[in-house]
Amino acid sequence: MNASHQNIFLTKLEAALSDVPGALRNTRFSASDAKNDGDIETLDRIRQRTKKERLALLDRMAAESREINLNVLPVTDVDAAGIRIQQLVKEKQPEQGTEKHVVAWQHSLVKSLNLKNRFKEISVPIYFTEFSNPEEKTDLKERILHAFMGITSADFCIADSATMVLKTHPGQARSVSLAPPIHVAVISLEQILADLTELYALLRKDLTHDSAGLTRCMTFITGPSKTADIEATMVYGVHGPREVYIYVITG
Repeated sequence: MNASHQNIFLTKLEAALSDVPGALRNTRFSASDAKNDGDIETLDRIRQRTKKERLALLDRMAAESREINLNVLPVTDVDAAGIRIQQLVKEKQPEQGTEKHVVAWQHSLVKSLNLKNRFKEISVPIYFTEFSNPEEKTDLKERILHAFMGITSADFCIADSATMVLKTHPGQARSVSLAPPIHVAVISLEQILADLTELYALLRKDLTHDSAGLTRCMTFITGPSKTADIEATMVYGVHGPREVYIYVITG
């Protein structure tokens, strides 16, 4: 593409994006975006949603999960979630060797599961994503890369597609949900949204009510890693976890 063709292309692109030629494009939501009528109605619907309606969203999410080899598992409370995860760790075997260790987010909900004591009962060490110096950070990276399971929470889940939405926060490394062969997430029932419309309305609201805003990165995870590149045969765990479990606390 010569300079003349490049200028024509860029002019058409700028026109399509409705931007002023030469001006910097604003890629962030503004505070006023959260005040449009559509968002206000959406936020009111989320806020006024009954528990029965939230359980119906959970059922929809579970139905979608079956199509993508994802495990959505309701539990009554935090203790029940901790027990179920302990059982899962005990039953599952690492892909290589026999040594098991788990990495987990430094997150209030994950911490409340009492996993350190639960895993001590079955002789499986757990490492949380916290460090105070460069050496500890390097050690943590190695533990994540060789972990048999990663445990996180999520900011939201989308019922329509059974998708987890994970923002980037301190102590909550993205690699915990991507590197280990088994990914376990724990959320509460209130974190399930119907669709992307509700998600975007909440994200715009975050810019006016949450100092973190959209954060540097936001990851969408829909089931385990999969590919059908070779002979159109579906294979799981090629570029990420081969198994994904979402425990939803309903109580």
